[in-house]
Amino acid sequence: MRRLSDKLLIESYYKAIELNLNPEFIRLIEIEIHRRSLPFKIKVSS
Repeated sequence: MRRLSDKLLIESYYKAIELNLNPEFIRLIEIEIHRRSLPFKIKVSS
């Protein structure tokens, strides 16, 4: 995931949620978003 641009990472996150993909996969994306200090760019739907 480190090769993805920030924009593509965020888009992938929203698409994974939209497609109801595996929660573990979505969690991996969330971890990478937080690692990059980007959580302000996503809306948490917990």
